[in-house]
Amino acid sequence: MIDPASQAQLKEAIADCIGTDQGVLDALREEIRPLKSATRSIQPRATTSISLVGTDGGNNQLQFDPFLIQLVRIVDSSNNEYCLEVVSPTTPIQRLNERQFNADGSPRTALGEMMAFLGVDTLPALSHMIRPTDKGEPVSPSWVQVYRELVEWAILFAILKKDFGTDTLIVCDGLLRSKVFAKDLFLRLLQGMKERIDVQWSKSRRRVYLAGVAKHSKVLSRYRLAMALEGVLQTDYPAYVEVPREVEEKAYVWSEFARGNDHAGEGGEINKFVGGKMFLVKFGSHRRDPVWPVDIFEPQKDKAQEILGSMLADAINGFPVPHYPRCLQKAHENAALADFDFDILQDFIYDGIRSSLGSEASILDAFQLQDVDPAQRRYG
Repeated sequence: MIDPASQAQLKEAIADCIGTDQGVLDALREEIRPLKSATRSIQPRATTSISLVGTDGGNNQLQFDPFLIQLVRIVDSSNNEYCLEVVSPTTPIQRLNERQFNADGSPRTALGEMMAFLGVDTLPALSHMIRPTDKGEPVSPSWVQVYRELVEWAILFAILKKDFGTDTLIVCDGLLRSKVFAKDLFLRLLQGMKERIDVQWSKSRRRVYLAGVAKHSKVLSRYRLAMALEGVLQTDYPAYVEVPREVEEKAYVWSEFARGNDHAGEGGEINKFVGGKMFLVKFGSHRRDPVWPVDIFEPQKDKAQEILGSMLADAINGFPVPHYPRCLQKAHENAALADFDFDILQDFIYDGIRSSLGSEASILDAFQLQDVDPAQRRYG
């Protein structure tokens, strides 16, 4: 513990540091102040809402050293399963490439279809973050997360081609931004998504809207206190405000993650990473209700009222998280692997190891009975 004398010293040092940095908060308040007058109320709107969610890598990895098996599973809020794959950090990249295409070179999976659309035939050409490693070198497991994200984008791209019976809002888990694509491939994918959405309207007169909701955002974290002090989104009704690109750029270490098409070219560089326009949204009717960062597909940013109105009807019934889109919460519930399902999959790992050990399989049975972490007994 910190002794009382040190506590007093720390208290004085912290107060002095805050006093010195008071200008930082004043600057943040000045930056955020114009947003108060730009706040708009949300009017409810009836639209079908669906959500697409991939399994969370941290919660769905089946670990048994020296193996680290991860599931790539994508489902929607109606419990439709679009992908179920098993991948490990040591899975050969060439084998993953082969999974995406038939023998004649035609796409076999949604990821293969997206790769064909973008004109690439290997995963390293699709993403600079996926590359074969030299044998004998340690393999970073982070590329599996990149692969999972690529599959999520591919399935979203495939869904935009299906027939919709009604006007539909597709709510993605996270902001509509990505840095995993190589070169300008993400920009080309966004253009392809826009074309498919336009075809939905021209062919069947169906409006398909696209938005992403994040649980956290550097923009919101940076300006939360300033917003409270300036009364931004402190309303007695559901409301939203558009976040200027200048404000976004100040919140990110890498400003290109906030540079949309509306700012492309100002710094001499095209937009390669941003597919959405950020809005801060409060779906509740009380001043202290939570505020969420929402990315609206950039070509549809002028339809913010319709899109957020559709999301409002779904968020009002949010459970267990209040005033958060229910379709997203349902998709997360459907995607999560826990309890009985997880135990079954873990047993599959043991079965696979057992069959590979042959005559030494009995050693595994004894190994399973050993205490994995004896040090935990100190908490008993």
